[in-house]
Amino acid sequence: MDFLGVSFTEWIGYAAMAMLLLSFTMKAVTKLRIVNSIGCLLFVIYGFMLDPIAKPIIITNGAILCVNLYYLLKK
Repeated sequence: MDFLGVSFTEWIGYAAMAMLLLSFTMKAVTKLRIVNSIGCLLFVIYGFMLDPIAKPIIITNGAILCVNLYYLLKK
């Protein structure tokens, strides 16, 4: 399934990249962690969608997601 010549898997990767970049423009730490977590989750999904799966992408972004969730739920 392609849209504008870009596969669905690539769109997930681009969305993940956009969310991560957007998160670094935020001043409020809580908002930054929420947006960054969404980006990390999208990167984990993207890592599983690649063939073969991209374990470094999954592990790194899964770990960052856990750190973000820890600090978000700690408050």
